[in-house]
Amino acid sequence: MDETEPFQTHLQELRRGTVVLACLRLLREPGYGYGLLEALRGRGFDTDANTLYPLLRRLEKQGHLVSEWNTDEARPRKFYRTSPEGSGLASAMTEDFEAIARAIAALPEEN
Repeated sequence: MDETEPFQTHLQELRRGTVVLACLRLLREPGYGYGLLEALRGRGFDTDANTLYPLLRRLEKQGHLVSEWNTDEARPRKFYRTSPEGSGLASAMTEDFEAIARAIAALPEEN
């Protein structure tokens, strides 16, 4: 077993919720999957398509995102937008994230 595997698993768990929050905040303006993937990567959220697309479908099913197809171009694209419920969730998650960040910052530094 690779010694870095447990380390990477913990980092992945830590990042999982932040990607949900980032998507909800970024999609306050309508966006499509690939564009969102690029926006996430550009902001330091290293996410791949195999993670993002199931997440978008799940958030839509839960009512946190709404979607519509744009067929104006040669290749149809599904655009997502944060719903009012998703905006409420994003606000609550942001407050909680900030509180957790403050609590972690108050912990003793490692030597």
